[in-house]
Formats: sequence, structure tokens, C-alpha cells
Amino acid sequence: MDEITEIILDTVCTARKTVRIAGDDFPAEVVRSRFLKLNAFHIRYVIACLKENTTRVHNIKKYLQAALYNATFTMESYYAALVQHDMARNQ
Repeated sequence: MDEITEIILDTVCTARKTVRIAGDDFPAEVVRSRFLKLNAFHIRYVIACLKENTTRVHNIKKYLQAALYNATFTMESYYAALVQHDMARNQ
């Protein structure tokens, strides 16, 4: 949890004009805004996804930074798909 907090803090407090996320450069203000929208549910989601990952992560900081950046608009779809899968399996 401390590492995630540090990544969020580093990203939000950057003095750069752009921040690279998953190979793409985004305006720092856009990234800062997205990170400031994160809440405890988003962070739990990122941790849960990290636990499910079975591939080797070469740069964990960049991986977590990308996961956190995308969490605000992928979390709901992820859980909706999970529910749909569970409901279909139980029929």
C-alpha cells in the first residue's frame, strides 16, 4: 500500500509537462486529475488485478502507474463482467 501511495504522490506532484503512461505521453494535468479521482475501491481493484496477474512484470512502478491511471474507467466494467460470468456459470 505504501508503494502505491508513493506512486500516486510522485505522479501527482510531478513538475513535468507530460507523463508517460503505458507508452503514451499525456498532459500532466490530465494524469493528475485522473489520479486525484482515485479512491479506496480503485486501489483495491488494482491490488486485486495485480494478484491475478501471472505474467512477469519488468517495471512494477510503470505497471502500477498504468493500472492506477486506467482504474477510474475500467473498474466498473471489470466487476460487471465478473458478475455476468458468475451468473452464467450458476445457471
